[in-house]
Amino acid sequence: MSIRVLIVDDQALVRAGFAMVLSAQADMEVVSEAGDGAEALSLLVRVPADVVLMDIRMPVMDGVEATRRICAGPDGPRVLVLTTFDTDEDAFAALQAGASGFLLKNAPPEQLLAAIRVVAAGESVVAPRVTRALLDRFAGQLTLPGRADERLAMLTEREREVLELVAAGLSNVEIAGRLFVAEGTVKTHFGRILAKLELRDRVQAVVFAYEIGLVKPGV
Repeated sequence: MSIRVLIVDDQALVRAGFAMVLSAQADMEVVSEAGDGAEALSLLVRVPADVVLMDIRMPVMDGVEATRRICAGPDGPRVLVLTTFDTDEDAFAALQAGASGFLLKNAPPEQLLAAIRVVAAGESVVAPRVTRALLDRFAGQLTLPGRADERLAMLTEREREVLELVAAGLSNVEIAGRLFVAEGTVKTHFGRILAKLELRDRVQAVVFAYEIGLVKPGV
C-alpha cells in the first residue's frame, strides 16, 4: 500500500516541489495539499493520510498548533515537521506537541523520502544527537508532566538504563553494543518503555527523559 501524504505549507511553489518528488515514488501518494494548519485539519476530516508533512510558520494556524490538534486525536496521522534551523524553538514546541520528528527544509530529496518512510513505519526521524542539541538549548522551557515519577517507577532497572542511553543520543545498535545484548532485545525493551510511559515514539521518550531530569542538559 502507498504511504498517503498530506503536504502543508503556505507557499504554493514549495508544496508543488514536494508533491513532484513524492509523486514520483511508487510507494507514496500525495492525497492533498493545504496552505495552513486550519485547512489541514479540515482536510483530514475527509481525506485519510498516514503522514502530514507540516511547515511551522503559516498564517491562520501555525504548524505547532495544527500538530498539537492532530496528535491529540487517536489513530491520527503522524506529523513530520519542516523547519529552517535544527535548533528552531518552534521545532522544539512541535516535538512537545507530538510530532514524530522534524526535517530541515533544505534536506536533499532522498533524505525527505527516507524520513517519510520511517515516520510512516511508526518511528522517529529526528537524529538522536540533533534532538539532544535541540533539547539542550530549550531545556529551560520544559514543564514536568503529571505523574512523571510514578510512570518512571514502573520501569525495570534495565528499561531505565535503555531510556537513559536513548536520551543520551545512542542508536539501538550503539545501545546493544554498550549493554552487550542483541539489537532486537533493545527494541523489545524500548517498546515496553513506550507502553509503560504512555509515549508515542523515540522523540517523546527523549523529551520525557529531559522533563523528569533523567538526563541533564549538556551532560
